[in-house]
Amino acid sequence: MSTREPLPRAYEPAAVEARWYPHWEEAGYFHGRPDPAKKPYSIVIPPPNVTGILTLGHVLNNTLQDILIRYHRMKGEEVCWFPGTDHAGIATEARVEKYLREKENTGRDKLGREEFINRVWKWKDEFGGKIIRQLRTLGCSCDWERERFTMDEGLSAAVRKVFVELYNKGYIYRGQRMINWCPVAKSALSDEEVIYKDVAGKFYYFRYPISDGSGYLVVATTRPETMFGDTAVAVNPADERYKHLIGKTVKLPLTDREIPIIGDVHADPAKGTGCVKITPAHDPNDFEVGKRHNLEVINVMNPDATLNARAGAKFEGLDRFAARELAVRMMEEQGLVEKVEDIRHAVGYSERGDVPIETLVSYQWFCNMKELAKPAIEAVQSGRIKFHPERWSKTYFHWMENIQDWCISRQIWWGHRIPAWYNDATGEVYVGEEAPAAPGEWRQEEDVLDTWFSSWLWPFSIMGWPEKTEELKYFYPTGDLVTGPDIIFFWVARMIMAGCEFMKEIPFRNVYFTSIIRDEQGRKLSKSLGNSPDPLDVIAEYGADALRFTITYIAPVGMDIRYSNEKCEIGKTFANKLWNACRFRQMQGDTSAHFRALPPEIAAELSGDERWMLAKLDAAIDSINTAIAEFRFHSAAHEVYDLVWSCFCDWFIEAEKVPMRAGGGEKERALAVLDYALYRILRLLHPFMPFITEELAHQMGFLSDGETIMFEPFPEDDGFRNADASELARIDGKFELVRAGRFLKASYNLPDGKKVKFFVKAVDAEALAFLEAEKASALSLLNAEAIEFTLADYDPAAHGAAPSQVCSLGTVYLPLADLIDIAAEKAKLEKQKKELAGWIAGTKARLGNEKFLAKAPANVVAEAKAQLASMEEKLARTDELLESLK
Repeated sequence: MSTREPLPRAYEPAAVEARWYPHWEEAGYFHGRPDPAKKPYSIVIPPPNVTGILTLGHVLNNTLQDILIRYHRMKGEEVCWFPGTDHAGIATEARVEKYLREKENTGRDKLGREEFINRVWKWKDEFGGKIIRQLRTLGCSCDWERERFTMDEGLSAAVRKVFVELYNKGYIYRGQRMINWCPVAKSALSDEEVIYKDVAGKFYYFRYPISDGSGYLVVATTRPETMFGDTAVAVNPADERYKHLIGKTVKLPLTDREIPIIGDVHADPAKGTGCVKITPAHDPNDFEVGKRHNLEVINVMNPDATLNARAGAKFEGLDRFAARELAVRMMEEQGLVEKVEDIRHAVGYSERGDVPIETLVSYQWFCNMKELAKPAIEAVQSGRIKFHPERWSKTYFHWMENIQDWCISRQIWWGHRIPAWYNDATGEVYVGEEAPAAPGEWRQEEDVLDTWFSSWLWPFSIMGWPEKTEELKYFYPTGDLVTGPDIIFFWVARMIMAGCEFMKEIPFRNVYFTSIIRDEQGRKLSKSLGNSPDPLDVIAEYGADALRFTITYIAPVGMDIRYSNEKCEIGKTFANKLWNACRFRQMQGDTSAHFRALPPEIAAELSGDERWMLAKLDAAIDSINTAIAEFRFHSAAHEVYDLVWSCFCDWFIEAEKVPMRAGGGEKERALAVLDYALYRILRLLHPFMPFITEELAHQMGFLSDGETIMFEPFPEDDGFRNADASELARIDGKFELVRAGRFLKASYNLPDGKKVKFFVKAVDAEALAFLEAEKASALSLLNAEAIEFTLADYDPAAHGAAPSQVCSLGTVYLPLADLIDIAAEKAKLEKQKKELAGWIAGTKARLGNEKFLAKAPANVVAEAKAQLASMEEKLARTDELLESLK
């Protein structure tokens, strides 16, 4: 076989990547087709928001999914990666409203519901789904023919069916409960959409006068603006200080109301003053107290977090924080402020609006999750679903075993409108998949469903459920899910519940939780910190393969990633190393006809180096297969990196130059083995670096037009690792000896190209015989003028001073006569030793200074310790070099 045009000197990823991806997609290579003769394997993509753009989190998540997809495809399975996007109700509505204000000076209230939703669809078609286009740039082999959107008609039908079924079972209901409210979105939020931040605040201690004039009670609050909704003050019925006051009333300051003093165990005598103001409409605990004592529920907050008329004329219309300042000022003027304490406390923030939420009572739609959770808990307990890392199962169980009702309604327009209709004349409520056919004036519920109410159906709705499609029969349940631990409650747990409830089957068998990506200082990547690079810029500079490989290489299981763009040099130099190895092979002649399998006559004549390489390759294949099966992607990347860089490029190619120079049958065998190993390496590496492996497989003549490496078999152990262990150990020993010789040259700054002589004392006669047989190889690898192998001791009197390195096969000596000025070298090393000793003494004194240790930042201390260890190591090596010159 022959190769194609000679490879360019430098690898240009942009040109290669731009050429191959359209070819793959147009050829239909990504399309999964139900095939009873093949084992199915499927993944559903965590649907990114339609408003989203590619982030490094997406890069990691989707790279790992693509590794799994390409791996299983090469394993001969029928593969389908189902892609799509989420309508992201609150986020998309906010984005479109901003766009309309800036571009058209209008908004949803001016346009009305129907026209606004039309504008959102138009915006989505024009600007949405950008991230899907970017995932193609990353090389993701999704089945784009099956791309779905959570508001497609089919998925919307699934949402309506699920809502009606759960309503008819009594799981979904509408009621008045305490909810989280986002003043920006003007909508309810679920508990999982609230992020708690540790912020500075104040504790205000207010005096509430007892109505009979006998004194006052002191209550504490962090939110004085809610005091207008107080309907009681609670004391503990066992508290001797206050129990005689139960049944009396206090005058609620800044109002004309009196409120009762009640006895309730919610008031803890050991906390604060022992008196608690009760605001049932604005605090979850107070809401429960209010139910126990039948207290009035007074909501004093408008949807935008301004105060309403129930707060009084002076406060109506004021922003909540302005109202807080005014209330405190008026309380001070009336002498009703006992004290104010500065505190730090956890405050709930809206994930989308990034403002403090309000907890308030509201009529909303809820889903009772307790029964739905039971089979989902069992699915993980029994091991039918496994979490990787396993520790996340504890988090899952804690949440599921204490699960609360899910607030599923949102006060926005973009989303799945709740399929409930009201007849105001009769008071009837109708819930159905279609509008009621009964006569009368019916109006549909204004609220839409929480975005996650469609996403929890994703693994089966994306395959056409409730229709019994061929895809659903074949590809469900899916194989693996790759996602972030931050949505274990939002999405993972709910998908398991939905799968068990509606499919009577788990949605996936494994869940791999990715790492959090941080910068080199340990900070989470964010736009506000300016430490979050644009992955497309990284791809433009380094290539998609380089980014994919690097982010996999630096992502250990269950640990956060320390990322910087400079680390992409790992992937870039690795790609160049592989490219140059292929260029070298191309220069040696046509591709061997035996690159897929070595015939018996060649296998029987393999050299020790060739058996060593093929054994290393088999061992790496076994390790990588195991690592991928165990979701240790980081380990797999390290394994293939070491195999290619060290074993194949640094040792094997260099060792094979000897038989290649010999010509004839030796060269033919060497090239056949080289091609056989190289093509297995390309297939092994393909899931990690799809573009360069496809390019090189064609450029090397391993594949013809119309073929793709994507469907070539993933390598399996060919039995070479069962070779003679003692022979493999001796080959390892030869390479160890070469490393030692190179180290000795480098120690004295001798150029790589300088021809030198080595003296090697073998450990025994067997080692000596082996080394003599490998003399041509050793001379080539060391670029040596000569090597003397012997069992005799080295004689300094005859050969001069010679530093040495001890190896498993013997001791390597580098005679320095005629190579360096020994006196000058000694003087240089003595000077270096003195300088190092001074630096070490100074650093030890610094680290022994208690003031320095107390005041210096931790990273400065750690850097000083690392520097000390490095200098001590250099000093030890300097002493060794001086000793060798005696």
